[in-house]
Amino acid sequence: QVQLVESGGGLVQAGGSLRLSCAASGIIFGINVWGWYCQVPGKQRELVAEISGGITNSADSVKGRFTISRDNAKGTVYLQMNSLKPEDTAVYYCHAERRGIFYWGQGTQVTVSS
Repeated sequence: QVQLVESGGGLVQAGGSLRLSCAASGIIFGINVWGWYCQVPGKQRELVAEISGGITNSADSVKGRFTISRDNAKGTVYLQMNSLKPEDTAVYYCHAERRGIFYWGQGTQVTVSS
């Protein structure tokens, strides 16, 4: 079992920055994919960025603004969010995949005011 706990969300003005953190606990050995997804009411959860084996992938809408990184020693993955826009407002979820099983955090709200 893997438990994921996000932190770092909040309210920020457009153009500002936030750093989300996701701390993993439990059996974290063997996690091969880490990711961040976002969801707004009435829409499906969407990929924001993911990292696997040192290779990152991100949605076109956040390229150049958001950066995903991880600290293996701490079992933590981060999402640095810069130049935030009102359309980035969403609940952000941490995701991990370990041996074909998907795990999710409880989500953290990010609200960007114009």
